[in-house]
Amino acid sequence: MKVLVTGGAGYIGSHAVRYLRAAGHAIAVVDNLGQGHREAVPRDVPFFEADLRQTEKIREILAAERIECVMHFAALACVGESVADPMRYYSNNVTGTLSLLGAMRGAGVRRMVFSSTCAVIGIARELPIVEASPRAPINPYGWSKLLIEQVLQDLSVADPEFGSVVLRYFNVAGCAADGSLGEDHNPETHLIPLLLQVALSRRPHITLFGNDYPTQDGTCIRDYVHVDDLCDAHLRALSALQPGVSSVYNVGIGRGYSVQEVLEAARRVTGHPIAAQFGPRRPGDPPVLFASAKRIASELSWSPSFTQIEPIIESAWRWFSQHPSGYADSSPA
Repeated sequence: MKVLVTGGAGYIGSHAVRYLRAAGHAIAVVDNLGQGHREAVPRDVPFFEADLRQTEKIREILAAERIECVMHFAALACVGESVADPMRYYSNNVTGTLSLLGAMRGAGVRRMVFSSTCAVIGIARELPIVEASPRAPINPYGWSKLLIEQVLQDLSVADPEFGSVVLRYFNVAGCAADGSLGEDHNPETHLIPLLLQVALSRRPHITLFGNDYPTQDGTCIRDYVHVDDLCDAHLRALSALQPGVSSVYNVGIGRGYSVQEVLEAARRVTGHPIAAQFGPRRPGDPPVLFASAKRIASELSWSPSFTQIEPIIESAWRWFSQHPSGYADSSPA
């Protein structure tokens, strides 16, 4: 299948490009390089620097590359930032995706795999979270994803040829096994990279947001899924696409780790003390979120290879040890 990967120069998207190519799919990438890195995309993969809000340009790319399906990763994804600047999130995540869908319609592309989030749930009423759990986001990031989920549902009703698969997940972590692809954000906001940067003496300490949550150690609990396992789920989602259907699957390991547990695991993996201090809670953060992946296991035969936090951190440590400055330490792919 010929797949357009939006956000394909970013952390998850670049890993997905490698995964899809290994499975025999032909790939093209669109990325505005606002957060992605050109070095993360192989030079023999057609690459287009473009913003999804450029509807006609995206339509032309879809048509010229004869795209059959879009795998959509391009989004802003920081909860705290979305609370501080909601318009930026709605413009990029909602307007950008509506523009992409308009371009797809113009080019006759009727299949999408959408990268969503369990943040559409908000504060979970039941754990683990299932696909049918009530959806009530508590931050603009979650709302931006939920709005697109609804659009995809509506399109599957209005257009019997349009099919989509929505994958919901939380904290993605880890890096490619060979250390050649990894995580490089500026500024960095994700917990595990921040911990590893402290271990590498690239920052003096890490600030952890809140130690007064109603959890066993007072810190937030989240589901962590390895990036390779997530890419495997996206690959399986391609085979699950059906005209006139918008399917939803959770992707996770079925349990959560607290921020304190992740900190202690990072100390064990790296052998460094990793100085940490606590700050106030971050706006928009629910106390506990982790998902059941029973549906995707049953219907798509997906299961995670990484179910413990230490091996996930170990794969990330390999990348960060070899690339302390991120892709600035890499040769072009």
